[in-house]
Amino acid sequence: MTPAVLPGQETLLACWTALARLSPGARIHHDPAAAAAVFPSWTPLNNAIVLGGPGLTAANRVASVYREAGVDLWALWLPSRVTDLDAPDRVGEIGALKRDTTTLVMRATLPAGLRHDGRVVRTSIATATRAGDEPVPVADLGEPDRVPGLNAWALVHDGQAVAAAWTFVHRSDCGIYAAGTVPAMRRRGFARALGEHALADAWRAGARTASLQSTRMGRPLYESLAFEAVGRYEEWVSVPSPTRSPERHPSRRSRRPPSTGEPMAARDVVSQGGPT
Repeated sequence: MTPAVLPGQETLLACWTALARLSPGARIHHDPAAAAAVFPSWTPLNNAIVLGGPGLTAANRVASVYREAGVDLWALWLPSRVTDLDAPDRVGEIGALKRDTTTLVMRATLPAGLRHDGRVVRTSIATATRAGDEPVPVADLGEPDRVPGLNAWALVHDGQAVAAAWTFVHRSDCGIYAAGTVPAMRRRGFARALGEHALADAWRAGARTASLQSTRMGRPLYESLAFEAVGRYEEWVSVPSPTRSPERHPSRRSRRPPSTGEPMAARDVVSQGGPT
């Protein structure tokens, strides 16, 4: 069975290419079986999408690509048109890979009249990564990265960034990625306000649709912004070697940038649904 090409997939691949400009040694590998984001300096961004043929064929090719890059922890995403997170998987096994999470692919048509929010500011990808986990003082907000189409956003409340995400506009579609809110600040509407602001900016830049991946927790937030489910990614992960910490696996949703001193790319693009 040929894997589905889900809405937003082209935008996601373009975003990975943009993020690779911020991360040492990063690149995007394409072949008929799969597209793989290879980020030697940031484990959570080592993700691949099956493009054609059996999942095992894609897994074997991707494993070779990551092995050559010195990366042994990565995730393989199998696209599906199924929109139920609890529906049975398309396949029961993919070689030695371990079945992990499922993310819902969602899409919206952007209307005119989306509202900007004066609390939302542009910042760096590294700052947005941090602000989804812990409050970041305004004085510590990084300068925006100079990558065309790529924007990082933070919502400031009481002098601190408490919610963040980044977006990438590709042609007429805006991808929303890595949305997160500081746990103590959830359920206060910050993520929704930030999301609408980012979409309003994307509409002004020419985007007329938006796409993202959502966790179960993030789905109500995105439905409030008129997103609808159009498919899902069934995610399979490589098995960590005994000497590697499981917390650094792509499936573990690590959001903090590595401490290399570089303007690293992002927290996990796998987990794009965020809490309100």
